[in-house]
Amino acid sequence: MLAQLYIKNYALIDELDVNFDQGFTIITGETGAGKSILLGGLSLVLGKRVDFSNIKDSSKKSIIECTFSLKDYDLTPFFDCYDLEYEPETIIRREVLPSGKSRAFINDSPVTLAVLEALGQQLIDIHAQHETLSLADDAFQFQIIDALAQTHDLLNNYKDTLADYKENQKKLESLQNQQQQSKKDYDYNSFLLQEIEEAQVLNLDLKTLESQYETLSNVDYIQSELQFAQQILSHEDVGVSTQLNELKQRFNKLKDVSSECTALFERILSTQIELEDIFTEIEHHQNILEANPQLLFETENQLKKINDLFGKHNVQTIEELNFVFEELSKKVKHLTSLDAQLESVNNLLLKNIKKLNKISSTLSAKRNCVLIDLQDELHLLLADLGMPNAVFKIELQPCSDFLFNGKDVLKFLLKANKGGQFLPLNKGASGGELSRIMLAVKYILSKHQQLPTIMFDEIDTGVSGEISNKMASIMKDMSQYMQVFTITHLPQIAAKGTHHFKVFKQDFGTTTTTQLAKLNSDERLEEIAQMLGGKEITETAKQHAQQLLN
Repeated sequence: MLAQLYIKNYALIDELDVNFDQGFTIITGETGAGKSILLGGLSLVLGKRVDFSNIKDSSKKSIIECTFSLKDYDLTPFFDCYDLEYEPETIIRREVLPSGKSRAFINDSPVTLAVLEALGQQLIDIHAQHETLSLADDAFQFQIIDALAQTHDLLNNYKDTLADYKENQKKLESLQNQQQQSKKDYDYNSFLLQEIEEAQVLNLDLKTLESQYETLSNVDYIQSELQFAQQILSHEDVGVSTQLNELKQRFNKLKDVSSECTALFERILSTQIELEDIFTEIEHHQNILEANPQLLFETENQLKKINDLFGKHNVQTIEELNFVFEELSKKVKHLTSLDAQLESVNNLLLKNIKKLNKISSTLSAKRNCVLIDLQDELHLLLADLGMPNAVFKIELQPCSDFLFNGKDVLKFLLKANKGGQFLPLNKGASGGELSRIMLAVKYILSKHQQLPTIMFDEIDTGVSGEISNKMASIMKDMSQYMQVFTITHLPQIAAKGTHHFKVFKQDFGTTTTTQLAKLNSDERLEEIAQMLGGKEITETAKQHAQQLLN
């Protein structure tokens, strides 16, 4: 419910602060008094674009602020979705700065115009005579049918399942594309993987292998040098061991006559032991070293395989080649796993289809149950609204596709006059007729679902007094379920209101401003009498006005 409207520095309004109540609120005023200014200001807090020519003083900030009572609306999920603080009394504010920039706030939190508009659509519905195109919109027509059929929970279940279905379709398409691409790469990657596996090089120590190759390829040279080393060490006359032994004997005698030679003697002993160990090692290597052409061939072959694989995969170590092997394994295994994934997604899609078909069937049945009653109620309402010959034909036809709200194709057809033919609403009715149809539809909807505050802007244009009286009764009935505003020039409608406001212009020196005031019972009588008889209010006009109010 719109509880308060505050406007500052907008069009002809200097500053306006007005409170509203639940029920049926009437707004009247002379042509040009500024009723459209109120709607223009209100549209800004509903997310519409700013027309900067409407700012009264461009050097000052313009503010339009609305307070809405949300206790009857289930809007907590909306506030949670946009990370906004929920308040039962929510304030929406729009500011237009002298710089030309505009800002929007919900409970003092800055928001984008898109968020403002999304919330505004759930809070207030401004309906003018020329804004009836939604009647021909599929979504709006289904809203009417589904409100009567009470399919809210069923429809939400359908939409959730449809979202899953579409998501699984995307997954299936993606997997199929991957499979198609993987098949192209599968043979090549399998060949590379097999080549590395058959080479059996992943667990080899490259350094050890290279050392082994060097040794095997130089056996003769190594044996020759080891033999020469043995001769240097063990030659009977000039060998290092012979001379070191003689040196040891000499220092053995010297240590008895010179204590300084004792340390040198011990070092000679140590050197002799180390030299004997070296000799033993040389002898051992010479004994175990032998030519092995077969092992040399195998070692050389392994090194060649490794170097070939290094070059092919642009790596330099066995570790890097191992990584390449693991990546190739993943790619090859991926194709195999894709088959299982495809089967799983296909099974999910089959479940989605089964569930969607079941829900769609139930939706269709529920909708078909209310079509006749809806047609009859529309016929009765439109007859009261001056369209006694209007006949509705609402058709619900099945289709094979899963649509946004089921598998039904809905047609709202109207035959406005006798002898005419059934046509879509936007072709079969005039602008005034569409306005009356919209009023009838909104009235029916108001009894079956929580609608936002609705504001009718001169929906009664071109309507006779008798029909306007019925329109007023319908809007009055609607106000039992929701807050209803109507801007009107007709006294019959103005008299039916629970609350009555007047828009008027007021001159202050050289400046004209627009004001909005709530009328008391006496002021209201005067306003309706003036609407009946003009500026010169007669006693007859007053009596007529009183009759209307009674």
